[in-house]
Amino acid sequence: MLASSRILLVDDTPENLDVLSAILEDLECQLIVATNGERALELAQKQNPDLILLDVMMPGMNGFEVCNLLKANPATAKIPIIFVTARTDDISVGFSVGGYDYISKPINADEVRARVRHQLERRALLNELQALNKELEQKVRERTADLTIANRQLREEINERRYMQDRLSYLATHDFVTRLHNRNSLDAYVCTLLAQVQMENISASFLLIDIDRFRVINESCGCIAGDELLRQFSDAISGILAREDFFARIGSDKFAIVTQNTSNDKSNSLAQLILQQIQNFKFVWEEREFRLAASIALLPLNREIVSFDQVMLMADEVLFLAKREGRGLIRTYDEATKRSSDDKENVNWAQRLVDANHNKHFRAHFQVIENFFPNPEHKKIRIETLIRMWDPAQQRLIPPGEFIGPAERLHLIPELDKWMIEEVLQLLAQHADLREGISSVSMNLSALSIREPHFADHIINLIEKHKIPPEMISFEITETEAITNLDVANEFMQRLHKLGCYFSLDDFGSGFASYAYLHKLSFDTLKIDGIFVRDMDRDSNHYAMVKAIVEMAHSLKKVVIAEFVETEEVATLLKNMNVKWGQGFLYHKPETLSYEALLSHLVQ
Repeated sequence: MLASSRILLVDDTPENLDVLSAILEDLECQLIVATNGERALELAQKQNPDLILLDVMMPGMNGFEVCNLLKANPATAKIPIIFVTARTDDISVGFSVGGYDYISKPINADEVRARVRHQLERRALLNELQALNKELEQKVRERTADLTIANRQLREEINERRYMQDRLSYLATHDFVTRLHNRNSLDAYVCTLLAQVQMENISASFLLIDIDRFRVINESCGCIAGDELLRQFSDAISGILAREDFFARIGSDKFAIVTQNTSNDKSNSLAQLILQQIQNFKFVWEEREFRLAASIALLPLNREIVSFDQVMLMADEVLFLAKREGRGLIRTYDEATKRSSDDKENVNWAQRLVDANHNKHFRAHFQVIENFFPNPEHKKIRIETLIRMWDPAQQRLIPPGEFIGPAERLHLIPELDKWMIEEVLQLLAQHADLREGISSVSMNLSALSIREPHFADHIINLIEKHKIPPEMISFEITETEAITNLDVANEFMQRLHKLGCYFSLDDFGSGFASYAYLHKLSFDTLKIDGIFVRDMDRDSNHYAMVKAIVEMAHSLKKVVIAEFVETEEVATLLKNMNVKWGQGFLYHKPETLSYEALLSHLVQ
């Protein structure tokens, strides 16, 4: 079935086409390639592919516009389309314009193959059903004269058609990993329920469940283990639900439950029961045992809610509160509203960030990076700069975890990156003695800044203006950001590498980087994600992850920095692995970036 299928790959980046082609090679399908929207429309008309993998972000005509034109053309309207995107915001838009599924970037090979097989099977069944319908109609006309003989065979074929229709319906409304309802099915169910809520006096509640640390298991043990975990988890939760409760998987680690005819107290009791089941749940894979934690948002469905999108936005807001306060918590929408009303911390971030930038309320801090094997003859230090935001109303510093996310969503993060770079370079320019005692200053750059036109020119101009040696400057880019925007990141890094600056791959291990990506992007340093380092002395899985990353980095001759070094036990393990640099509270708690503070570390 798969070998005779034709798949049209649409992406303006040749490297992405090469990656998808390599992944799909095992399926032995005929692959057709288009590098822009116009060519994709032409090939879809001529070749009539069985499936289209369509990139969203393309110059000229984007993926959503291509999809609209394909759906408007009767010849191509029924071709299933899988969107390929790095932006979670694109997913709902993709479904609204007629997309059948989506593949998230960075691309996971097993996910691509699974979703492609799923759509090809659905397409094949649909074609087979159409052909069977035509055949049945012909047979009915031919065998009317001999009903007795034909009746039995006809009944069998009708049963076969019904089975295929049921199978198609199941594939369209269920998640193929957990066998639960999918997001489309949940959308339809909630919309129908909201209509009933408007017309009738019924009560219902929506529960959104987010599994913590699923990515750690998925990446440390592989996608097969991750799928098995999801299956076991869904079976465990299904066992405590009532028959009429609606249970769906709506994302990689997100689930939703809709329960009817329950009071707030009963809904909260159900949430508590689910949380207890999760706490008791354990997953064993290859003699390793994993425990799960989860955050739950509880939302009553009332007449003020009129759409599924509104439900999801409100539930996500509650879930954000639950995850911010810690793992294993249940929070209701009333609690989220009250917290926002009490402290205003999640309200009007756009105005707060713009005002903070205008009134110079941002503050630069720094943290020293410890050399595990210091050379007495070379006592220069390495530091990383960190941004904070001053809140004059509450007279406190706001940590980056609270305002970086809103700044990125509002596309204000490039301004913060520019502010930090200017602040650091100006301080180094004013005090030549600091340049004599500091070997490297690391600064974080966001994905939005890297994609901003002329941002590299801005950095180069500042370095030349302040006459700072470029080799002192190192920029940290997170693993997921770099690989999601591979070509842009590569061009950006090459320009600043040529000037003499260095680059560090931050939070390594939390995303999907591969050996090939590290070669192509030419990072100088790898920073191991602190989630693995912090408790590697107590968690054997995290220890194994750190050890594997260090061995790979050494084979690539990359410098390794371990984040979140908080105990001597962890530091000793890292030294035994021959990790050269460590960063964390064990050695230095971040403090305000100033000449006096830096000087105090230089003279120690």
